[in-house]
Amino acid sequence: MDSPVVTVNLLLQDLTRIWSVPTFIWIQTSKLNVIRRCANVAVKRNPLSSIEVHGPVAAHQARAVIEESLRNAILDGRLPCGTAIRQEALADLFGVSRMPVREALRQLESQGLLHVVQYKGAVVAPLIEDNSLESYELRLLLEAEALRQSVPLLDDQDLASASGFIEAMEAETDLSKVGTLNRQFHQALYNKASNKKLLALVDAGLIEEERFLRFNLEQMNLGPLAQDDHRTLLRLARAKEVEACVAELGLHLQRAVSAITEYLDRRKAKQP
Repeated sequence: MDSPVVTVNLLLQDLTRIWSVPTFIWIQTSKLNVIRRCANVAVKRNPLSSIEVHGPVAAHQARAVIEESLRNAILDGRLPCGTAIRQEALADLFGVSRMPVREALRQLESQGLLHVVQYKGAVVAPLIEDNSLESYELRLLLEAEALRQSVPLLDDQDLASASGFIEAMEAETDLSKVGTLNRQFHQALYNKASNKKLLALVDAGLIEEERFLRFNLEQMNLGPLAQDDHRTLLRLARAKEVEACVAELGLHLQRAVSAITEYLDRRKAKQP
């Protein structure tokens, strides 16, 4: 069956054979407008077109593959804030039933990447906005407890991994990647926490910050990104000074929320 654009082309070709030149020009202009509208509708109907699927997806891997594909597309901006994610479209794209799709969407919702909106279903969540102070207050409570549980159990491999992420942040020139390295550094310090639900909540906060930094860090104009806070956290974790490490984390997050709040205030002031 011909596409709408092809059908429009064929119809207009027949009509232009019998009409005058001025009418022909009008038809050509109308033709372009119709084609543009068809193209726009096609784009709007395919928000998942940026996601590539390489071959059939095994049933036992479907949930993980879908979750990872959507997470990457959200984090790098291919699925912008407010994009509605349809279960049927995802199931068709990956060639699976809706069950693994629903499971993947639930996981992404728990990570704060999706919100469920009435009449729209799953929608890509907004970036950090005016409630950033509340978000960081909650992060401090969660991450402080994660540190208390994890620091006494960190081994040399954990500490070496955290140190590597610090070095990578100092060397990275692509600021869109710094948020990911920052998340990985903090996760290296928290990963030995025994409460897995706590870790899931911590990860959701870190992912929210990662998304914000990916799209805003360059515009924040913070200058060279010193890693003094992270080095202090690592030094205290290595020494197993748990409460001192928690106190330093509080100062670190306080500085972060101050920088973000100032940036959001400047951005608001520039808006008409």
